[in-house]
Amino acid sequence: MRLKTKLLACASMAICISMLIGCEQSTSSSISEATIKTMPIHMRELLARNTIPIHTLPNKDAIQAIPSYHPFVNDGFFTVAIISGNSPPITTLALDNKTPIGIEVDVARLIADSLGLKLKLIPTSWEDWPLGIDSGKYDAALINISVSKARKARFDFVTYRKDSLGLFVSVDSPIQKIETAKDVAGQRVIVGAGTNQEKILLSWMDENKKAGLAETVPVYFEDKAMAILALEAGRADVYFVPNPSGTWRMENGAKIKRVGYLNGGWPKTADIAVTLKKNSVLSEAIQKAINGDIQNGKMHEVLSRWGLGDEALQHSEINPQGFGE
Repeated sequence: MRLKTKLLACASMAICISMLIGCEQSTSSSISEATIKTMPIHMRELLARNTIPIHTLPNKDAIQAIPSYHPFVNDGFFTVAIISGNSPPITTLALDNKTPIGIEVDVARLIADSLGLKLKLIPTSWEDWPLGIDSGKYDAALINISVSKARKARFDFVTYRKDSLGLFVSVDSPIQKIETAKDVAGQRVIVGAGTNQEKILLSWMDENKKAGLAETVPVYFEDKAMAILALEAGRADVYFVPNPSGTWRMENGAKIKRVGYLNGGWPKTADIAVTLKKNSVLSEAIQKAINGDIQNGKMHEVLSRWGLGDEALQHSEINPQGFGE
């Protein structure tokens, strides 16, 4: 999944960023100017190109599926929670250091367009999105959330992309392949707290303990850049992370390699989904919107420009089987 780059003239870049700011409302914490200045030129070109909005036409079937009595959080807007900060390609900031861009922003825009609404983005943390959904702070969350049995008890889901997890090691690591529990025995593995990859790792640890294998040590980092540095410096052995994030870093300067690839619902299948309040009346409308954009090619266009075209779904589902089922 190599990310192809091409040059974009500075004048076009400025125009495109201005267009995006004019189309959407958002609030987001900025990243340091020093970080932007030290970005490799190919990454800056990629971010500039991917700042250009990909729009779709209103979907009559999706719009008709919205109950007339349903009040959106902000009238006339599809208000969506995205992950705050810098987490490419899921969500990051454009070169203006304030405009959110990324897979989730692009997908949210397609859904908003299909529903005949404008898009309002609410950056939030992974820990805070469940309360935000419950309290009605936003209409939906798009934060790389995969369907799981536990989450379905509390929320509704409409799928739009395959879930995939990657296992990465430093380029000079002797580890060549990780496929099963025994492959992480005795390793220090970086995972995110409360994530599906943590659940898989804990399951593997239980399996290894029963088999009498060496103990695996979970390592927790909130900051992905620090996690990469720890891996490169030898303070951890394996980085278990959503594949889009790990692949982005692997292809943009991090001295790491991928040695494992799993579906997020391992050992079964789970997909990434728009997350809604339980028994949401918007599920059908959003499903129709996503299926329309799958059929017209817009969804594949969005995923492909972030290097994830092979994670496109054939069709969207409402509350399908997920992790733990």
